[in-house]
Amino acid sequence: MDAELSKAECRRLAVAAQDGLARAVRPAHSMFDGDTVFAVATQAKPLVAADSPLGPLARAVALDRLCAAAADVFARAMVHGVLAATSLAGLRAYRDVWPR
Repeated sequence: MDAELSKAECRRLAVAAQDGLARAVRPAHSMFDGDTVFAVATQAKPLVAADSPLGPLARAVALDRLCAAAADVFARAMVHGVLAATSLAGLRAYRDVWPR
């Protein structure tokens, strides 16, 4: 992420991205899946323009949009990973069980 995000905002972004896991995997968040999501920001670009017409709300609105996108992207990445996976050590992959 190129945005200028605080540590708390990065944490919020990671929490939102993990919601994408719940969209793509059932059951999600079990005791055995080891799901962890990290968010890192380079601080290269401001999250919002300094002269935003929304004023102080602009940051919250921009972060909310990022969080929604993070959940969508994470869900899509999970599905793409499952579709691309291959069988290993006798465990059949999705593409082997349902090849189409």
